[in-house]
Amino acid sequence: MTAAEIESYAQLIDGKQVQAASGESLSVIDPCNGEPFARIPSGGAEDVDRAVRAAQAALDGVWGKTAPVERSRIMQRWAQLIMEHFEELAALESRDTGKPLTAGRADITATARYFEFYAGAADKLHGQVIPYLDGYSVNVLRVPHGVTGHIIPWNYPAQQYARTVAAAIAVGNAAVVKPSEDACLSTIKISQLGVEAGLPAGALNVVTGLGEEAGAALSAHSGVSFISFTGSPEVGTLVQQAAARNHIGCTLELGGKSPQLVFADADLDMALPVVVKAIIQHAGQTCSAGSRVLVEQSIYDQFVGKIADAFSRLRVGTPEMDLDCGPLMNPTQRDKVIGFTKDAMDNGIPLLAEGALAEGLNPNGYWVKPALFGNVPRDHKLACEEVFGPVLSAIPFDGENDAIELANATDYGLVGAVWTSNGDRQQRVAKRMNCGQVFINNFGAGGGVELPFGGMKKSGHGREKGFLALEHMTTTKTVVHFHG
Repeated sequence: MTAAEIESYAQLIDGKQVQAASGESLSVIDPCNGEPFARIPSGGAEDVDRAVRAAQAALDGVWGKTAPVERSRIMQRWAQLIMEHFEELAALESRDTGKPLTAGRADITATARYFEFYAGAADKLHGQVIPYLDGYSVNVLRVPHGVTGHIIPWNYPAQQYARTVAAAIAVGNAAVVKPSEDACLSTIKISQLGVEAGLPAGALNVVTGLGEEAGAALSAHSGVSFISFTGSPEVGTLVQQAAARNHIGCTLELGGKSPQLVFADADLDMALPVVVKAIIQHAGQTCSAGSRVLVEQSIYDQFVGKIADAFSRLRVGTPEMDLDCGPLMNPTQRDKVIGFTKDAMDNGIPLLAEGALAEGLNPNGYWVKPALFGNVPRDHKLACEEVFGPVLSAIPFDGENDAIELANATDYGLVGAVWTSNGDRQQRVAKRMNCGQVFINNFGAGGGVELPFGGMKKSGHGREKGFLALEHMTTTKTVVHFHG
């Protein structure tokens, strides 16, 4: 690709498309061939400061005076514009991340749905009236934090952007977004559509750049009142430390090692395609991926044999091929996943099945084959640590108590699933699993827009999605009126 064919993108600050204050830029790499196909500004602390100041000015001006119903109308127009640009955004999302086109289209559909959902909720977040002493009236108001910072990961840039920014904008915050430098082109385009939909200057700002520069500056900025971060536990710790120095709150969604518990009385034919999809979706680069399948001993060979057969038919290719998986996002992630699988095989853990690469793939792409490992020891890192790739660990259990102990035996607690026809067991197991979402005879990999989402333990804290997200994106103000 020639320099003339590489498209350049801009940041969005105070309603204007601008380059980085430094004049520097970064290459955006196609994970299918390892070659640059776009450039983004390499923003830093100066750009973040400009964006935060613009956001505060919007709150002090037009945006801070915008009624909830008008915010709703802007977001409805925003959702409509996303759908009008549907194929363009889906193709951009797929190329940027490497995921199959079908997945890219599903992501953009979900993105528009977030804006539709929160458009409908914008004027329906109510406060409280508290009965108090005679002569007093007490109101508890729900008010926006102010300037909110949003640090977006590379695996689902459009969806992750929508689920945090839409909730923040709906309740009247002014947002500053730092998308991942690895994949952010869809978020830049969607932000421009927000301006077209009617957002006033400064209500939404996007600063692109490296996490250790722009992301760190946003986390530490004294003008930010709340931070939303999705990413690794290691970086989440740094974000939370930065927020603590400014005494502000944050929502952290950090990762998982999500189990699917399959009991002997489960409908195996129903469970099989769900179990497989839950780990190969976006090549396993999903925080809520079902990366552990825990199977009751009496049906272990039978069910894991079915999974192995399904894995042997999986194919990996480019977005245009629209196969089961695309590449991993970058060489670091590819090497990490290969390291996990090599360590497992070196330790004698059986590789039961793996998928195949499609013919004709560029050898410089970040390809890995989906892999199923069986009888994974409970203390091996493949059973405990997040791989973030299309690698499934099958582990047998003996009885309900053993299943629950095994399910909870990691540092994470994001999502889990229970497969059984026993209604009593469904409820017992769901209540004892230490995770933020539990699915019974299904697995939503995060679930719908309406369903509160977030983790326990090292999977983070706070909730996104649903109405709970509106509560996290606001704070309360108690007004006590003495009137005699």
